[in-house]
Amino acid sequence: MPLPPPRAILFDLDGTLADTAPDLAAAVNGLRVKRGLAPTPYDLLRPAASAGARGLIGVAFGIKPGDDEFEQLRMEFLDDYAAAIAVESRLFDGIPELLAALTQRGLLWGIVTNKAARFTEALIPRIGLDASRCVVSGDTTPYPKPHPAPLLEAARRLSLPPHDCWYVGDDLRDIRAGDAAGMTTIAAEWGIAAIPGR
Repeated sequence: MPLPPPRAILFDLDGTLADTAPDLAAAVNGLRVKRGLAPTPYDLLRPAASAGARGLIGVAFGIKPGDDEFEQLRMEFLDDYAAAIAVESRLFDGIPELLAALTQRGLLWGIVTNKAARFTEALIPRIGLDASRCVVSGDTTPYPKPHPAPLLEAARRLSLPPHDCWYVGDDLRDIRAGDAAGMTTIAAEWGIAAIPGR
């Protein structure tokens, strides 16, 4: 059956619109180097980049939230990442053309990410996404994805009912959030997390 036509397309940021894995991996490897450890191979870190600090610290140090050193490492990681947030981060091939085509067709587009606003606001203008009609960050609402609240907030900001929006993401939590919000969901197979089986 044909999909209902959208009036807006909402996108996840990390791993969907932009390849931010190199800068995220560099930040966590910086923590290892400062501790006299060898860098973790990039090929191991890249799949974890979509999960942010939790995923990267888990791979690089083998610890998880609640472990003794986790919170200290997380805070240091976030500060280091903020200081070098757009060194190698780039839009994926074809994304600028896609966004231009949406605008040309009169479709609104926006960003819904679990990245905290302090990072989102610093990154978006530096990688060419400042034409977004709305940006909802991980701390904009009380709940991050996979809760539907951030997507519902984006629809509200665009003055559209959720069923008039499509959501595109590369992680299972994106699909779950979009489904829960009543939006048509699209899996970004080019993304970092590359949802299997969709």
